[in-house]
Amino acid sequence: MPTGANSKKKYTYVWVSLIILVFGIIFIPRIVNRLKSGSVVKNDRMSVRSLQKKVGFIINNGQKRRVPTFSFLNQDSLLISDKDYLGKVYVVEFFFTTCPTICPIMTKNLVELQDTFKEYEDFGVASFTINPRYDTPTVLKKYSERYGITDVDWHLMTGDRDEIYQLAQEGFYIVANEAEDAPGGFEHSGMFALVDKEGYIRSRDDEHGNPLIYYRGTITEKQSVNKEGEPQQITMLKEDIKKLLLEE
Repeated sequence: MPTGANSKKKYTYVWVSLIILVFGIIFIPRIVNRLKSGSVVKNDRMSVRSLQKKVGFIINNGQKRRVPTFSFLNQDSLLISDKDYLGKVYVVEFFFTTCPTICPIMTKNLVELQDTFKEYEDFGVASFTINPRYDTPTVLKKYSERYGITDVDWHLMTGDRDEIYQLAQEGFYIVANEAEDAPGGFEHSGMFALVDKEGYIRSRDDEHGNPLIYYRGTITEKQSVNKEGEPQQITMLKEDIKKLLLEE
């Protein structure tokens, strides 16, 4: 019979063999199943894609595009400027309260963002009306109450029509016009712009490597796609807001 060191080695080999046997019985079938289903490869690829989706800058003539200066009255009749948003990540939209089509969807999407990032004091929204003749601070206040707008850094702003249109068209390159044949009498794109804490307009790249620039605000996350087959982009916007909020 084995004694001393040989006996200890024997028992060690027995325990190692037993551990290997148990591992094989329990874990190898699981690994094989994951390989068959492709879940290992899929998860690894998803992680890589997630890391690649950076929130880049919009470059014009070699310069990072930033929000131009603005100053308008908000729903509380307070004067709000671009400087009030410095140090905050915020979403920009152009809308009007009597819009019969896309604006209610846009507002609900923004409320969803408000609720998602309610714990972040450095998140906000800038909503500019394109019908300032009707959308007074009082009207904007009632609109904010109707939709449950509670974020103190969500300002619905009104002011000089030409200044607002210039901000939309020359500052953000977003459509905003009076148009008799458009629903509600105004033409607008329904796109959201994303701005970082330093006032630069940011976006991720699309599948071709080009800046997305804007995020579609007219389709909810629950819809997934609209009747034209366009995909929702609120999920992407949430992801990119979070990245900018965590950016040093």
